[in-house]
Amino acid sequence: MAETIGNTDIIKLSNELIYQRHLFNREHRKDVFMKMSIPEYIALQYIAMEETSDIYSGRVFLKDLADKLQMTMRQISKMVEKLRDVGYVLWSHDGNGSEGTYVTITESGRSLLRAQEETLKKYYGKVFEKFGKDNLIQLLQLMKQLETIMSSEVENLEVNRDDNGADE
Repeated sequence: MAETIGNTDIIKLSNELIYQRHLFNREHRKDVFMKMSIPEYIALQYIAMEETSDIYSGRVFLKDLADKLQMTMRQISKMVEKLRDVGYVLWSHDGNGSEGTYVTITESGRSLLRAQEETLKKYYGKVFEKFGKDNLIQLLQLMKQLETIMSSEVENLEVNRDDNGADE
């Protein structure tokens, strides 16, 4: 059974969670991701991983990328346009494009990805060594659990807003 938490504790704990997420996202990102954003890294990593897939012959459709990153098509298009303009991906389509557009990673993109992965290995290798593998696994499991609950509650808020708006 879940422990009952008072309103004062809810505010304190939620503020601390928001603050810690802010610090982690802000401080650690700029030190570790110097040449690209975290979404750009995830996108390049996903595109490179799918390169060996037989399903789409190494192509990643923008719709799939949007789903993977949980971003809108507009946001994905802007990001892919930036990656294309700096030469990290090729953005193409078959026929008239009605089947969707897709991206493939370039050699320059692969090179940037390898360099970023080396930086991540050095940084996170030391962090994980100090924090402990078991602690990290437990933390990731708890974060996934928390994210699932938070997503569910956001959906409930949206349903309640829709229901309340329909009554007006």
